Amino acid sequence: MAETGDFIRRDRKWHPPAFTPGYKTSVLRSPRCALVSVEQGVGEKAGPIFFPRGGLDPLDNDLIRNFSQGGEAIGERIVVHGRVLDENGRPVPNTLIEVWQANAGGRYRHKNDSYLAPLDPNFGGTGRCLTDAEGRYVFRTIRPGPYPWRNDGSDWRPAHIHFSIFGEAFVQRLVSQLYFEGDPLIPLCPIVNTIPDPAAIDRLVARLDMGQQMPFDALAYRFDIVLRGRRQTFFENKREGN
Repeated sequence: MAETGDFIRRDRKWHPPAFTPGYKTSVLRSPRCALVSVEQGVGEKAGPIFFPRGGLDPLDNDLIRNFSQGGEAIGERIVVHGRVLDENGRPVPNTLIEVWQANAGGRYRHKNDSYLAPLDPNFGGTGRCLTDAEGRYVFRTIRPGPYPWRNDGSDWRPAHIHFSIFGEAFVQRLVSQLYFEGDPLIPLCPIVNTIPDPAAIDRLVARLDMGQQMPFDALAYRFDIVLRGRRQTFFENKREGN
């Protein structure tokens, strides 16, 4: 289980500044004026959102097979699993987790992705699952490949999987991405390097878990998600803290 911290006050320096010139997209996206706090309305707080288990397909959490056109996805087969926890280490059950990623060659199935790596006809790159009563989740997929992007000539993104977690109201959606232990591209990534605290970066790294491998099928990686507190996971859409 992930080491969790007390729910005391959050450290706002945990999150990167909006203006980080090394990540060139932030130059135009960052605000030029002081932020204004806007009170949430009833519509934003409305809930709860409930996701029935019967609404998910049995293959929703199997990205190797859920887009199959007659075969299975190509690439290094892996299992990603873990728990969703609150700041006190308590499990968060019945939470919808969505994932999306590039294929083994580093290409997304998206009309705006023009990377020269080929698409895999049997890989869609999206999936979802619900946490159980103990906050546990699992999905099987292909380890995504790195890919180049036009940041500073040709930077490379490390292998990563995007994920989002839905809470109990319509605006309670947290978004982030996980990386893989031992990837040499992690410390070279301009997006990763916008996060000022190495400990925060470390909590975005999934660890190899040989105890949960699928024999003769897939390696396993463990990635626990902490929603709040001093040990929280970094979320892209909550840069000011949660």
